[in-house]
Amino acid sequence: MTMGKDQHMTPSVSAADLAPTSYAWEIQATGLKVKVGRKRMAVDGLDLSLGIGVHGLLGPNGAGKTTLIRALATVLRPAGGTLELLGQDTGSMGEHRALRRRIGYLPQEFGYYKRFTVREFVEYLAWLKEVPKKDIPGAVQRAVERVGLADRADKRMKTLSGGMVRRVGIAQAIVNDPTILLLDEPTVGLDPAQRLRFRELLQEMGRDTCVVVSTHLVEDVAAACTDVVLFAEGRLVFQGTPNELAEAGGPEHVGDSPLERGYTALLQGPDQGRGTW
Repeated sequence: MTMGKDQHMTPSVSAADLAPTSYAWEIQATGLKVKVGRKRMAVDGLDLSLGIGVHGLLGPNGAGKTTLIRALATVLRPAGGTLELLGQDTGSMGEHRALRRRIGYLPQEFGYYKRFTVREFVEYLAWLKEVPKKDIPGAVQRAVERVGLADRADKRMKTLSGGMVRRVGIAQAIVNDPTILLLDEPTVGLDPAQRLRFRELLQEMGRDTCVVVSTHLVEDVAAACTDVVLFAEGRLVFQGTPNELAEAGGPEHVGDSPLERGYTALLQGPDQGRGTW
């Protein structure tokens, strides 16, 4: 079952508000297969269509979430099926340079030069993403302001806490104003106040961007995501709104939130939960 594109948008954005495009979906996978190494198929026959909005990618460890994010970032090529990003088939030959200029990507771990300042590091990534030279200073300033690091912009990376480094990672991911934004466990190391600001940034970005957030924190999905993609053993288990995920839950248990119950019920199989796709 496939949701209409308008169901992926935040309620405050109508189709008329969006610039016309030549493609139906920002992300469209059909029978997608992606390997890790030579043998293991980490993504196995995935059908998925995502448009404007914030999409929470949930699943247990080993589900294939990071592999899927890397394929969406064009780091990995499909081993089967098709993957189209902004209407372009990523399985075709070529370096996809033009496509990558329109993608923002934060991996779970990213390398950086410790002697760089925050500003220098984000400037360097803006240059790698081929942001026009005249636009780089303004783009960098906006990015560091959006992640709350304007007062640390001239501090060296080696002096920052783990949470601050993560925020720099988010800044480099958004410095090119991407059309597709891919974030793999972005809230790791953030304190509660920083996570709250990050959720607000996600909601802001989701007004005109296709944002995919891989996370194990169900509460982040509830607070910021327009829909949930539940992934297990390389396959789509469920796609729907956070409310629909909550409704899929079984009997209430002390300490469990409705979303956590829905998550657990759906992973147990179609006989245990409602709303599987």
